[in-house]
Amino acid sequence: MSLIVGDDGRARCAWGAGTPDYREYHDTEWGRPVHGDTALFERVTLEAFQSGLSWLTILRKRENFRAAFAGFDITAIAAFTDADRERLLADAGIVRNRAKIDATITNARALAAWQAVEGEGVLDHLVWSYAQAERLRPRAMADLAAQSVESKALSKELKRRGFVFVGPTTMFAAMQAVGVVDDHVEGCWRVVPWARRWRAGSRPRVRIRRRYRI
Repeated sequence: MSLIVGDDGRARCAWGAGTPDYREYHDTEWGRPVHGDTALFERVTLEAFQSGLSWLTILRKRENFRAAFAGFDITAIAAFTDADRERLLADAGIVRNRAKIDATITNARALAAWQAVEGEGVLDHLVWSYAQAERLRPRAMADLAAQSVESKALSKELKRRGFVFVGPTTMFAAMQAVGVVDDHVEGCWRVVPWARRWRAGSRPRVRIRRRYRI
């Protein structure tokens, strides 16, 4: 089953009609355009922590993650010390995985160094440079992909810049979450016509020194 009609009469992607947490996330966040380096860094980080786990686990711990990681302030995380690592490993409110915690700090340092050279907005520009002007909408849950040519390219570019834990499957999930890929299935009430979606998702201009290729 790809769509489920809720008690409010709205048809939703089947995954978004489960728990109240999923329903709220599906209706108000998933697939809506997200911009800004800090906001995108948070999404990329949380998708990395989700690897091997249920997204519901991450969703229910999200506020704890924000508190533990200084609101996902890139400069603050880049300055984390060994004491911060131990603090995070002792924090039961988040996922206490050393490799993923270390990856978050590594990625913050890579992004901070990148911003120091090319300015604020570089992650935003990179992520949105892989958005397609139009693509076929999935007609059923079975049509949803796990990765794409674009997510592979994004993963490769981030790794080139020193990021870790950013494989193509993780990046595809992040691209879906932030609206770069709109994978609400056909018939879902959250489907937005392409013209409206691109007006809502138009990204701010940033200075960039190179083009990103697939």
